[in-house]
Amino acid sequence: MTLRLPAQVDIIEVGLRDGLQNEAIIIPTATKIALIHRLIAAGVRHIQVASFVNPRRVPQMADAESLCAELPRSPGVIYSGLALNVRGVERAGAAGLMQVDIGISASDTHSRKNAGLSLTEALDQVAAMVSAARAHGLAVRAGVQCAFGCAYEGNIPLDRVVRIVDYVLSLGVDELALADSTGMANPRQVAHMLDTVLPRVHVPLTLHLHDTRGMGLANVLMALQYGVTRFDTAFGGLGGCPFIAGAAGNIATEDTVYMLEQVGIATAIDWRKVAECSRIISACLARDLPGKLYRLQ
Repeated sequence: MTLRLPAQVDIIEVGLRDGLQNEAIIIPTATKIALIHRLIAAGVRHIQVASFVNPRRVPQMADAESLCAELPRSPGVIYSGLALNVRGVERAGAAGLMQVDIGISASDTHSRKNAGLSLTEALDQVAAMVSAARAHGLAVRAGVQCAFGCAYEGNIPLDRVVRIVDYVLSLGVDELALADSTGMANPRQVAHMLDTVLPRVHVPLTLHLHDTRGMGLANVLMALQYGVTRFDTAFGGLGGCPFIAGAAGNIATEDTVYMLEQVGIATAIDWRKVAECSRIISACLARDLPGKLYRLQ
């Protein structure tokens, strides 16, 4: 059997946002900036740096504006941030970011816990969020959270995901992301999702995969065979939503890059330098991280 694999893959580093948002130990802004410098030196060219949410609910993101004010201006590097409402979009724009990632959960329960809105209410505000982003000159990535399942509701009907995808695409967003927020996806499910969704998508598609059940890299390999070339990853395998019970980390950036290299796919990222970032955060948090390769000295 011959695998159909792309020659190159784009990695979006989400460790500073999704990776840290669930951590109780607050990482200083200066440490975050130092990590961003290291990630850029490692070849990372797209970094999700913060979420513009209520700091009382997600204290780790309380420095979103001050962090953005100190971001190094490096040619070819894209900085993005997550927003869950119009106010968050406006904050991202005022902070000088280039792209805003709009999150809409396919799970009503998760939407209420994460954004304080029902699924219907969240969808009702999406058009206003896109308009606000355009007013600030921001590119827009629409992400469908819990697309592969929900810790509270179980399986999410595929037709619900499709309706959300069709709606956000009709608003003229620049990119689409499908998120396995609870790490429930398996390769067969990924294949079924992509069989259904890819023919409808006319913008770049990113998969945001978690490794809660150890399926993360297997899901990447399946997606690659469908021609998906964009993946969110987090150094050290950090991550997990504060509002999803039992949610564990993202697929680790260094582990993902290493696997891609082993099957002949280029990323332009030095996984060894990314692993240095993971070791720094491991020391800051005083614990081991879920990733594997960062432990190799």
